[in-house]
This record gives sequence, structure tokens and C-alpha cells, in this order.
Amino acid sequence: MRFKRSDRVGGVILEEISRMIMRELKDPRIGFTTLTRIELSDDIRNAKVFVSVMGGETEKKNTMKALESASGFIKRELWKNLRLKNIPDIIFKLDTSMEHSEKISRLLNELKKQD
Repeated sequence: MRFKRSDRVGGVILEEISRMIMRELKDPRIGFTTLTRIELSDDIRNAKVFVSVMGGETEKKNTMKALESASGFIKRELWKNLRLKNIPDIIFKLDTSMEHSEKISRLLNELKKQD
């Protein structure tokens, strides 16, 4: 099975951004964050990085603001570390799929208890 170049590059970029968030970003607004996936355009010019954040709404807002303000730093570090011809513009998006699946699971458990 053959993969597109953007898929391979996307995986490397996701790993690198995750490493930067864990080790290099010192912003106290960034809470417990997990990068869930990346959507990279075929021309590798745009990247949507989906982020799952544990905590309440204020923690989520603060984390997203901190990541948005760090996007320039992240892009610069990606260029230094990966040496790609084009480094994508990074857009962080909040991924609510974990909360959605947790809500469905809780509802199914409640229905099971009622039976």
C-alpha cells in the first residue's frame, strides 16, 4: 500500500509539534494537551492540527490561545529541525471527539442501568 507524501510528512510534523509542546514551550496557559491528528494539504502549505485538552472551558480557551500565539515559534522550529522546502501554516483546532464519545458512552451506560 502506497502512502501520499503529505501523509508521511504529516506524521513527522505531528510528532515534532508534540515534542515541542512537551519540552520546549514554557507557556503556563498550556494545559494537559494531546495532539490527536493532523490534516495536511497535498502541497504541504496548510496544516490543521487537532488538539484535545483535558479540563474546563477556560483551560481549553487558554490552551488554544497559547498554541495560536506559539505557532510562529513552532513553524520556525519545524524549519530548523526538518529542513523541508515548505513548512505549512499551522492552524490549531480543538478536537472534541473524545468528549463526544465519553458522552455517548455515559448515555449508553445509563440506558443499560435502566433496563
